[in-house]
Amino acid sequence: MLDSFRHFLRWRLGLAPAETQTSTAERAAIARHARGKASCVEIGVWHGVNTRNIREVMAATAVLTGVDPFPPGRLGFSFPMIIAKHECARSRRGTFRLLRCTSAEAAARWTAPIDFLFVDGDHSYEALRADWEGWSPHLLPGGIACLHDSRPTAARPIHAAGSVRFTDEVILKDPRFEVLESVETLLVLRRRGPAAGASGGG
Repeated sequence: MLDSFRHFLRWRLGLAPAETQTSTAERAAIARHARGKASCVEIGVWHGVNTRNIREVMAATAVLTGVDPFPPGRLGFSFPMIIAKHECARSRRGTFRLLRCTSAEAAARWTAPIDFLFVDGDHSYEALRADWEGWSPHLLPGGIACLHDSRPTAARPIHAAGSVRFTDEVILKDPRFEVLESVETLLVLRRRGPAAGASGGG
């Protein structure tokens, strides 16, 4: 709590940036695959760095939904949520809405199709299982799923992470999806089938 408050004060004074665990290369890949998408969901907003990244490149009329419980601290509010809302507001493209609840709670009542999903929440095995089972069915054919901390690298040897194990054991064997690329710890997949609005040639 104290570290969060100290960072908040430094951020408020312009002495510290909003924080993210994604690298420059990972953020570039996220932006590349989110470009032009119409219905986007991000699991795990934190300081909103990736949220803003997605919002800046999605379709002009798109809706981006961020899902994060942002549990309140001892003072009754969340410093990360304040930062995230400010960060997201720096882009006015499309519409952004925040669901302040867990991924499982949001997925249980979600009904709309989506064409871009970025998962960067709880990286335990069971949490990613819940994310994947709850959100992957909503991805349209041709839709993109980006999974952070799903691959180990020399710089980040996270072989034992639950998110890596679930990715290896389940997601990479999911016949609905094909791997497009991996960038550092980020895995990018596409749901098989023609993209929404695509038509066959004659």
